[in-house]
Amino acid sequence: MINEALNEIKRGTAEIIDEEKIVKLLKDYYQNGKHYYVKAGFDPTAADLHLGHTVLLQKLAIFQRYGGIVQFIIGDFTAMIGDPTGKSETRKKLDRETVLKNAKSYRDQVFKILDPDKTQVLFNSEWIEKLGSAGLLELTTLVSVARMLERDDFEKRFKSNMPIAISEFIYPLLQGYDSVYLKSDIEIGGTDQKFNLLMGRQLQRSYGIGKEQAVLMMPILEGLDGVQKMSKSLGNYIGITEEPNTMFAKLMSISDELMWRYYELLSSKTLEEIEILKEGVKTGKIHPKYAKELLATEITARFHGDEAAKEAKEEFDRVHKQRDIPSDIKEYELKSPVWIAKALVECKIEPSTSQARRDIDAGAVRINREKISDKNLQLSEGEYILQVGKRKFAKLKVVS
Repeated sequence: MINEALNEIKRGTAEIIDEEKIVKLLKDYYQNGKHYYVKAGFDPTAADLHLGHTVLLQKLAIFQRYGGIVQFIIGDFTAMIGDPTGKSETRKKLDRETVLKNAKSYRDQVFKILDPDKTQVLFNSEWIEKLGSAGLLELTTLVSVARMLERDDFEKRFKSNMPIAISEFIYPLLQGYDSVYLKSDIEIGGTDQKFNLLMGRQLQRSYGIGKEQAVLMMPILEGLDGVQKMSKSLGNYIGITEEPNTMFAKLMSISDELMWRYYELLSSKTLEEIEILKEGVKTGKIHPKYAKELLATEITARFHGDEAAKEAKEEFDRVHKQRDIPSDIKEYELKSPVWIAKALVECKIEPSTSQARRDIDAGAVRINREKISDKNLQLSEGEYILQVGKRKFAKLKVVS
């Protein structure tokens, strides 16, 4: 059982520091029934999570399956500083009202994955505010400036003569102090968080709490393009609050190769079950599209329920197999005449007129099911079905 648990915990990981400690914690759980504590922090800097965020949540759920109690930290205090990881400039501060509003949204979303009975939802303002100025000064004496500049993004900004706020040096210390206060056994985070995660180990040692947390790092999930990390700003994301039909369709749009990456990092199927599927596809016994449908159904059901996932699959089949127009497309009304690129943007199926022109050049834009090539087309009075690609539709009424 311990080997099975360890295999599932290691699944998809980028790096583990102190794997021996994790093995010891698992043994203690199976032999003595002793639970251990797994920490993960999330700064509520946006209202919604996407599937990239859930890579960590899935791993936390696996730890819960094998004896772990999750310390889910909402960084309501640290979010107002802003994590500088990977940033080329100081992040703008968030006001407390926005942070608390986003934090509530996070709480509502995470229990679609985590077991609430094995989760402690904690706000780090609870203990950081108690530190006071004296405690904060003591904390800053434990790490040198030279150590801080070992962090890759700090080092690059320092060498480029770009400003680094003192508050940004404080952020890793506060994240590390979370581990001191909570006496965490394991902390997990993305590969870009390595410096901050190791800070927890260092500070636990400095404060002499009698333990040093193991660290588990997960890779950054690629977006729909299969190349860049999933990001709202890049438009290659799947939001966990997106409509079931949209979520299902986006998952069906990923490549066959990327599908296995998503299975590894997002699916709750066991490694053995995934391997059987993979072998079936490899030998031709299972069609890749069927395997992708299973994944899309599982993830859509996770966030919207089985019935919604079933209906999303039926809608996808209706649109893509029978090539019908979706039954629930939004309707818009614009004044005549209207430029096609502007119409596509106003109907919210293109992000910009420049992207609309590129898609017209690529043959991805249709009007009433007919492909168009004229980027300067002006739409006169009438009703139109606008389409971009396979899954973006809008109904447009052009009036005088």
